[in-house]
Amino acid sequence: MVQKQKIFILDTNVILHDSSCINHFDEHNIIIPITVLEELDAFKKGSQTINFHAREFVRSLDGLCSEKMLNGGILLGEGKGRLSIRLERNIHEDLRTVFMDFEKKDHQILNIGYYVSRENGDTQVVLVSKDVNLRMKARSVGLLAEDYTTDHIPDPSRLYSGCRYEEHVAPDLIENMYSEESSFDVEDLGLDRQPHPNEFMVLRNGKNSALAIIDSTASKVRRVGKQTVYGVIPRNAEQTFAAHALLNPALPLVTISGKAGTGKTLLALAAALEVRQSYRKIMLTRPVIPLSNKDIGYLPGDIQSKLNPYMQPLFDNLGVIREQFPEKSEMHQRLHKMMEEGKLCIEPLAYIRGRSLVRMYMIVDEAQNLTPHEVKTIITRAGEGTKIVFTGDVHQIDHPYLNGRSNGLSYLINRMQGQNIYAHIDLQKGERSALAELASNLL
Repeated sequence: MVQKQKIFILDTNVILHDSSCINHFDEHNIIIPITVLEELDAFKKGSQTINFHAREFVRSLDGLCSEKMLNGGILLGEGKGRLSIRLERNIHEDLRTVFMDFEKKDHQILNIGYYVSRENGDTQVVLVSKDVNLRMKARSVGLLAEDYTTDHIPDPSRLYSGCRYEEHVAPDLIENMYSEESSFDVEDLGLDRQPHPNEFMVLRNGKNSALAIIDSTASKVRRVGKQTVYGVIPRNAEQTFAAHALLNPALPLVTISGKAGTGKTLLALAAALEVRQSYRKIMLTRPVIPLSNKDIGYLPGDIQSKLNPYMQPLFDNLGVIREQFPEKSEMHQRLHKMMEEGKLCIEPLAYIRGRSLVRMYMIVDEAQNLTPHEVKTIITRAGEGTKIVFTGDVHQIDHPYLNGRSNGLSYLINRMQGQNIYAHIDLQKGERSALAELASNLL
């Protein structure tokens, strides 16, 4: 059955999330309220990803622009719909008593959508916004509203964990893990589902068990042994798996997810220090969630004082690792020396764009607060010999327009599973303290 053509009204935050969004509505028509262009103008300057999207969209719109944009719209291509711009109109009489503050940009966008829906009674009109409040306001006046879902993952509750547990494994296979060869063929397990390359496994038979990984060809099961990582000892199976992936030079892309206190950042940083001689520099970074359109440049003080509040958790993890060693020991002093020499640096993600990261061990903390586009931007900066580690909790998102289905970390895990140069592990057990674990589970 042929799908009936729809009209989509785009909110500003959709464009700031994905500057190529107008290419993803198939044969349906798109309307951009003039208010959206006014808002984009305020976002054009700056180094944040939203500023990049604002500039990119305005450039692409300028390339399409013609007098038809305000009169019936311009065709976006074969099999595509039309794109048009709608000028601002007086508030519709149906909305006059509902939204008293018509100066609000959201209400002006909603007003355009309402007019379009009334003028096109036989056509479905949908307001597309990443702002849940605006979507609820639209629905309250009978206007259909949806989130922008092009980069959403199917079901966040079934996100790839990177690890599987196999019970009742033949005793001789487990014994083989502790032999000189310490491996066997995947086929010997008789699995219902073919495992992914670099997927971790806990093999069990009664009290006997072994930790293993599927090799990058998905043909062999190989033993994973516990190892100390720059003074940090893994405390559970998942942490042991994480350490293995973090230290493996054949895996240039690693993701580690888990709730607070599971040791994601600590293990990543310890692993970077353990293999520091293989890399030119260790870079620690995390997203700075801006207020409105104000990035860190609006905060008082020099660049370091602006960043310190955002980066303090990374310094805290450095302190934990440092305290593993006596104050006068070489391992303790080395951290301070590396920072002085610029071999261990902490930078905001805003300064990554345009750079080529060569022979770096890069740790991106709080990656759940990145958009899919930001994750792509970071990975495409990777030069020869660079390893990138993303850590975060996909259930603890601070970004106002991201959720469990649309954040960059979930998107990356969902898209990269099965690649032979990638590994992921979801850390389940909190190891910070008994109190922290109790609070994480109950509160």
